[in-house]
Amino acid sequence: MLPGMMKWYSRRDFVRLSAAGVFAPTLSGWLPVLANAAPQGGKGKARACILLWMDGGPSHKDTFDPKPDSKGAGEFKPIATKVPGVYISEHLPKIAQTLDKGVIVRGMTTPEGAHPRAKYYMHTGYREGQGGIIHPSLGAIVSKEIGDPDSPMPNYVAINSRSYGAGFLGPRHQPLLITDPNRGVEDLKAAVSTQQLQRRLGLLERMERAFYREYDADIIRDHHTTYQRAFQLMSSRQAKAFDLSAEPPSSRSRYGSGRFADGVLMARRLVEVGVPFVEVTLGGWDTHQNNFERVKALSAQIDTPIAALITDLQERGLLDTTLVVWMGEFGRTPHINNRGPNPGRDHYPRAWSTVMWGGGIRAGGTVGKTDKEGATVIDRPVTAQDFLATICELLGIDHTRQNETPTGRPIRIVEKANPFTSLIT
Repeated sequence: MLPGMMKWYSRRDFVRLSAAGVFAPTLSGWLPVLANAAPQGGKGKARACILLWMDGGPSHKDTFDPKPDSKGAGEFKPIATKVPGVYISEHLPKIAQTLDKGVIVRGMTTPEGAHPRAKYYMHTGYREGQGGIIHPSLGAIVSKEIGDPDSPMPNYVAINSRSYGAGFLGPRHQPLLITDPNRGVEDLKAAVSTQQLQRRLGLLERMERAFYREYDADIIRDHHTTYQRAFQLMSSRQAKAFDLSAEPPSSRSRYGSGRFADGVLMARRLVEVGVPFVEVTLGGWDTHQNNFERVKALSAQIDTPIAALITDLQERGLLDTTLVVWMGEFGRTPHINNRGPNPGRDHYPRAWSTVMWGGGIRAGGTVGKTDKEGATVIDRPVTAQDFLATICELLGIDHTRQNETPTGRPIRIVEKANPFTSLIT
């Protein structure tokens, strides 16, 4: 074997050792490879996380932190939840009945008020450009730390969005991107017989082996791993989790309709077969104009599927080991802007809300508190680092552990964090 050259397997070994993946041209460039799972060092018992990403930044005052007597209260009324003394928006009545199994984090306070930088910050815990590197997202960290390297399924799936990837952790922890959950993963069935496919893959392997000898480039390893994993995914029984048509109609109807509802249902199916991290995105929360009508419509899109997810996970015995997180990149201004005939709310990272369910948390309450206007956190401020470190701890990941960049620089998973470990049972 040439110095620095990776091991190349025979065709029989290739078929036997292939691990799940997808062809980059077909499925948006997912390039994961086999990796060694690191020991778990956190305190929690969750083994999977479903991140419900509300792209654009939802208004905390119009969702999970209503202030009916404030100046910018708006049109929505608060309703009681299953937790005594905790109220949320009237347009989330089904979610209100699940909060005895969840926690509202009302003390979020972060420094980034521009969408791209705030999204990066909340996905990675680092400010964009910090240290001149691209940091791994939470999904990539989960993939590396607790993902199963021998599973035929991906360890990180992102639905309805490109999301944020693996950064310096490399292509092995990139997400599998699902742009339309109703269509699932396309082209999983080969157009030729299994024998023909194996011959073609063997030919491709021999060609790449020769090419690698001459050029010795990392990208060749990545491509080699991509089609290896693709082949096993194509023959995996677990890949049926991507096919929503296999879900019984009575079960599927509980989630409602629409791309977000389909994505949430797919997320439940994926964690059932062992995928440790799934992100489902719903955009449209950037409500500078027509805030109340838009938030009302968006609330209707999330209320039924999220409530169904929490109930489903509980009934299937998965809620205690599956952490469900609802969040965006920041909140919206406590006051209403006066621009145009349909006023809205602007970006506001100073005080906002997120929600957690399941994952073995001590549920049924709130973390943090804002003032009467919803403008300032007056009790238990929660930084992005605090929040992400808490998620890591709930998933059994030591957030203080370091990963190395390709140049050998150690980077902590989350730095300068004070997780609220009181939630961990």
